[in-house]
Amino acid sequence: MGFLKNMHERRIAADQEARVDQPLVITIARDYGAEGHEIGKMLSVELGIPLYDNELLVRSASRAGEALDKVAEYDERMAAEFMAFLPDRVDSRTLSDKLFKSMSQVIVDLAATRSCIIEGRLSDYLLRNSPNHIAVLVTAPFDERVEIVRAKRGLDKRAGAKLVREMQHAREAFYKRYSAGKWKMTDGKDLVVNRAKLGRQGCVDVIAAAYRFKLSELDQVKTGTEQRQDQ
Repeated sequence: MGFLKNMHERRIAADQEARVDQPLVITIARDYGAEGHEIGKMLSVELGIPLYDNELLVRSASRAGEALDKVAEYDERMAAEFMAFLPDRVDSRTLSDKLFKSMSQVIVDLAATRSCIIEGRLSDYLLRNSPNHIAVLVTAPFDERVEIVRAKRGLDKRAGAKLVREMQHAREAFYKRYSAGKWKMTDGKDLVVNRAKLGRQGCVDVIAAAYRFKLSELDQVKTGTEQRQDQ
């Protein structure tokens, strides 16, 4: 029993040491109109770590050998719409799948390289098994999101509601398509922040606090590891 206990403790210690050397990554899933992108930008400034959003497209286009304007057409919304509504379009399916595979590798590589914030693109699902990953969902009630979208785009209430529904459906379809139905936007989240209740800055403060707590936790593990090595 003593031998097995020692083996278990050594395995735990090894896992903790491996975690210390890995970057800490925040992924942000966002309901359409909840201002997840704006919150991500503010969080990037607050924490001093990069936000990857549109740059994911640039890197994915380069990896896939496709022109950036062509890749942009198959970003989250368009890929989801093609997959959800035009499953017989083999050319669209092939390109979309190719670009998602490329983008997935970009996301995994970034997460292994440096602490950062990654917005959307199913990054929460792709990094779900990473121990140094904080998965965030930025949300708000439907009516609140409609008002935000209306104010930004100058739409009437009916048009604003239609746009929010369409874009939300597209994002959910993207999750369904590329997780093979295994993952939803609400799944596996460490934090859910309500833009309507907290405001942008409040959401940033909550996520930043979680990030700093996680960093502190990793620092404690690192200190304990160094002390054991000195003994």
